[in-house]
Amino acid sequence: MLGFSAHELADLGDACDPDDNDPEAFGRYRSQLDERNIKLNAASVRLTEDIRSVWNPDSARDEADTVLIEADGQYLRVVVQDELGVKIDFDQRSEGFQWLVSFFVVFSAEAADAYDNAVLLLDEPGLSLHGLKQREFRHTVSRLAEANQMLYTTHSPFLVGPDELDLVRVVEMTDREIGTKMHTTITANDPAALLPLQEALGYDLAQSLFAHQRNLILEGLTDYWYVDATAHLLSEAGMIDLDERIALIPARGAGRVVYYATILHANNLKVAALLDSDNTGQATATQDNLVDTLGNNRILRTKDVCADTISKPEIEDLLRSTLMAVAKSEYGCDVSETASGQPNRSIVQIFLKKYKTFRSIILQKRTIAGLEKTKRHS
Repeated sequence: MLGFSAHELADLGDACDPDDNDPEAFGRYRSQLDERNIKLNAASVRLTEDIRSVWNPDSARDEADTVLIEADGQYLRVVVQDELGVKIDFDQRSEGFQWLVSFFVVFSAEAADAYDNAVLLLDEPGLSLHGLKQREFRHTVSRLAEANQMLYTTHSPFLVGPDELDLVRVVEMTDREIGTKMHTTITANDPAALLPLQEALGYDLAQSLFAHQRNLILEGLTDYWYVDATAHLLSEAGMIDLDERIALIPARGAGRVVYYATILHANNLKVAALLDSDNTGQATATQDNLVDTLGNNRILRTKDVCADTISKPEIEDLLRSTLMAVAKSEYGCDVSETASGQPNRSIVQIFLKKYKTFRSIILQKRTIAGLEKTKRHS
């Protein structure tokens, strides 16, 4: 790949010690070793540029690693120098880095020589690479495939590009007597064969979480309905508008709020969370991970804006009178007397206590339509 053989490097390093009284011999000795060092330095520069292009293409030049080829006599050493100037032997770097560098060097050299105009077959490449590095590796494969057709098999969703589905062929073997089948369309008899494609598409769909710079995480889907419906009603009434730049994200449970907040914050997005003030919400709001990520100012609690008489208010208690009106008009469930006599209890608990078969999810699903009918109670 670099243009010289191991024999050439060995011969350049095989220089006899000159006589101290022979300046011409010393000049030849120095010239021979200098020539090898110059060649190795040029090789290091080229190799570094190539490795950076496949390992860390988006890093700034002063933050990227430098690959150095050094020689001492007949001892050849390849080291990697980090941004601090620390040199580490190549075989002490991560397994993924070693694999990618070795793969790139070997295939770049052989594809340009012995394997020119050949078909290259790879079985499960990049297994030792991090998932995001596997996604970058697809670009490396494309570079190598410019001169040689390349086929590779994989179970990794990160090696399947959502913009390259026309290049994907699903391979399966459901019956050994029939043998292996390769489909020309994205289909399979065994659902497991489509799993990498489903995971790849799922990952890209998940990236839609990062479409907004401002995000409000809610405990669940019903919380999303409450906030979204109320915001629309207030907007239609000309009272106030919810900033359209804020994305409402239901986390499907208080326990997952921490994960959503951590992921969004890691992508340098602005994040706040709205939590109930019940036991579950309290446990989530006091988690060190959430407090360290958001800070207390961006952890919003229902108790901060709810009546002080309610001991552990949930988001339903912010619409307490409205929900009672909806339940009475839609389902004939009247808890107004109980609620008046027990102002410190959550409205959902009051419903569940009085009506044993009452399912709060039914009330929650009808809240949007009920809110529209009972604007006067909002």
